[in-house]
Amino acid sequence: MQAYVYKSQRKADTFVYLARRDDFAGLPESLQNQLGTLSFVLEVALTPERRLARGDAAIVRQNLAAQGFHIQFPPPQSPDERADG
Repeated sequence: MQAYVYKSQRKADTFVYLARRDDFAGLPESLQNQLGTLSFVLEVALTPERRLARGDAAIVRQNLAAQGFHIQFPPPQSPDERADG
């Protein structure tokens, strides 16, 4: 399965995976408003062997098949990082 990955210009470290390139019609409007402009980052083949830096490729494939998109949010901050920010 191919996936097309876009980076949110409004939300740091937030990415959207789409089943079809530039097909934003399936994203809820409220989500589109939160994420702002999305910039294309890469096209990736999500095979069962594929490892992702953050997240489970099987879950991404499930979400793409079911709803046409998957959102990858930034990892939660540790208490130390929150105190420094």
